[in-house]
Amino acid sequence: MCKNCGCHGSAPDKEIVKVEGMTCGHCKSSVEKAVRGLPGVLAAEVDLDGKTLTVEFDSKKSTLVEIKKTVEDIGFDVA
Repeated sequence: MCKNCGCHGSAPDKEIVKVEGMTCGHCKSSVEKAVRGLPGVLAAEVDLDGKTLTVEFDSKKSTLVEIKKTVEDIGFDVA
């Protein structure tokens, strides 16, 4: 699958996850880095004001449950 448009297979899944406990740029980059390290994650972006993580991923390689667990494992609460 093309990382940019999904032209070589199905489009990636896109989910918005509510994340509690993020307060600064370090929190933002910690969450993004951890999630981007998972197999099949194409993009991960935190909105500190909205307390959300938007993630695009190939659900054949990583599941939403695994993504949420990764965020929890680094110390944040997923709603």
